[in-house]
Amino acid sequence: MEFNDVINGHRSIREYEDREVGQDLLGQILEAGIRASSSGNMQSYSIIVTRDQELKNKLYAAHMEQSMVVDAPVLLTFCADFNRMRKWLALHDAPVHFDNFMSFMIGAIDATLASQNCALAAENAGLGICYMGSTLANCDQIGKLLNLPPNVVPVVGYSLGYPAENPPLRDRLPKRALVHEEQYRDYSDEDILDLYSERNEKGWKRYMDIPELKEMTERLGLQNLAQIYTRAKYTKESHLEFSQTVLNYLESQNFMKNS
Repeated sequence: MEFNDVINGHRSIREYEDREVGQDLLGQILEAGIRASSSGNMQSYSIIVTRDQELKNKLYAAHMEQSMVVDAPVLLTFCADFNRMRKWLALHDAPVHFDNFMSFMIGAIDATLASQNCALAAENAGLGICYMGSTLANCDQIGKLLNLPPNVVPVVGYSLGYPAENPPLRDRLPKRALVHEEQYRDYSDEDILDLYSERNEKGWKRYMDIPELKEMTERLGLQNLAQIYTRAKYTKESHLEFSQTVLNYLESQNFMKNS
C-alpha cells in the first residue's frame, strides 16, 4: 500500500476473519516495532504476543468484555519495561535505579512508539487492529494474567487480525485545532464552537445511527456529544477509579520510588 493510504485509511477493526496471522508476517510486524524511536536507545519496553484462546478468554473480563479480545487471532500488549535493563545494570556493576515515575513515563512512551510502528506495519499488510484503553485502565488485572514481574507495566494493547468488516472512517478535528505555530495559542469560545462543529454533528449522528447507542443516549437523557463523553463514556468517577488503579499498580511494580 502507499504510505499515505495506510496513514489516512486507519479505522478500528472489531470483527475478524477466522484466519490465523502467519508467523513470518507477525515477525515482520514486530520487527517494525523494534525499529521505532526509543529514549536513549534503551528500548525500555516489551511486547507480549497472545494467541492462546484460553488466555484470551481470561483477558476478556480484564479488557471490559470487548468481543475482539476473544475473536481476534492475536492480541499484542506493549509494556513499559525496566526489569530487563535493571538486571543488565546489576550484572555490570552499574547503579540500579529506573524505579521512579519518570522511568515509567520513558518506558510508556517507548512502548507506545513501538505499538504504532507495529500498527502501521500490520495495516500496510492488510490486517486490522483495535486499540484497547482497558490495557492501562486495568493494568493490574492484565499484568497478573500476563505474569509481569516488577518494573513492567502494560500500557498499550490491541487486537490484530484480518478484517471481517469495513467500518467508515471516523471524523477527526481539523488540523488547525491541533497544530500550533511556534507557541501554544489558547482557544476562545468562538474557536471551540467552530473547531468542534463538524465533530459535534458527525459524532452525534453516529450515536443516533446505532440502536444500542441511541437507546443509551436517550435513557440517560443526553443532549449532545460532550455530554456523551462525560456522562456515559468517560465519567469523572471512572477516571478517578482507573487513576488510582494505575497509581497503585505503579507502586506495586516498583515505579514510585522517591529517593
